[in-house]
Amino acid sequence: MKNKTIFITGNRKGIGLHLTHYYLEKGYNVLGCSRSESDLSHDNYHHFICDVTDEKSVNSVVREAKKKFDGIDVLINNAGIASMNHSLLTPGSTVKKVFETNFFGSFFFAKECAKVMRNKGGRIVNFSTVAVPLNLEGEMIYASSKAAVEKMTKILAKELADFQITVNAIGPTPIYTDLIKVIPKDKLQQLLDQQTIHRLGEFEDVENVIDFFISPKSNFITGQIIYLGGL
Repeated sequence: MKNKTIFITGNRKGIGLHLTHYYLEKGYNVLGCSRSESDLSHDNYHHFICDVTDEKSVNSVVREAKKKFDGIDVLINNAGIASMNHSLLTPGSTVKKVFETNFFGSFFFAKECAKVMRNKGGRIVNFSTVAVPLNLEGEMIYASSKAAVEKMTKILAKELADFQITVNAIGPTPIYTDLIKVIPKDKLQQLLDQQTIHRLGEFEDVENVIDFFISPKSNFITGQIIYLGGL
């Protein structure tokens, strides 16, 4: 993967940080972004300060990334936030924040990165969640924002096919990151019981699906959502 460039949003911690180390080890040039500085230092890594909900900021970052590495080969839309509360207790400000981060942020990056992938081919991988097909109580806002990401994935796949760009999404089961530390153990177990394989996801499970989506052999795979855990 020497000279291949991959952009991972929201990569200061959690899954994004793990994927950053993983793809650096595989020889990629890796770009990342978050709303604060990163502690990661590597010759093939460059970090941007970026609020994914700010369209102008995203446009500026992608333009700079293109200049630095002459284009982007892979985008992983990892940045996201969750809201776990009963719908009747969820304020409109929370709904707005979740959709701005999960849906608008993914759309802004996909749109701008596709422009610098144009006519070169490329891979876009979005993040959904098993909360979409499971219709989990208490996760209506989070699941709805990710359902919007899934619909975006399927339509973008059609719109970008002529540019040899594939667009797919992964729907992880809970993985032990900051995102699930606040979930009560009994609620978490209820979720795991609904999976075919009753365990938490691991970083390696995510690596496996993303590697499949971005493989040169997967140029005939687009518009697909792969959920972990055997739903």
